Amino acid sequence: MQLSAQTHYQAELDAGRFGIQHCTACNHHVFTPRELCPHCGAAGLKWVRPAGTGTVYSYTTISRKAEAGGDYNVALIDLDEGVRMMSRVEGIAPEQGQIGMRVKAQVIQHNGKGLVVFQPAQKA
Repeated sequence: MQLSAQTHYQAELDAGRFGIQHCTACNHHVFTPRELCPHCGAAGLKWVRPAGTGTVYSYTTISRKAEAGGDYNVALIDLDEGVRMMSRVEGIAPEQGQIGMRVKAQVIQHNGKGLVVFQPAQKA
């Protein structure tokens, strides 16, 4: 039995690996995990390892009481491969994120599950 695309994606994250899909028919990258290419409808998307680098497209800070864990951020990240994903930027205060900030992905474990988060990219 073959795993669904979403199940495969989460299993890879749980093992510490971040993958996105690539359509060999139209040469587009695909995220979120799917069974068919949303660009051309082809089946058989191939799993690839993205560079993990990207740019913050949108960013907001969510306010919570300290006893609920405090403030955190939510960001839309445009990966260099051309797909957009929702995540958070760690390693900075929640209000310090900026649209246009360069970031790098990493897989962390949260409540026993793999999760992609981003860190500010090192400046050259």
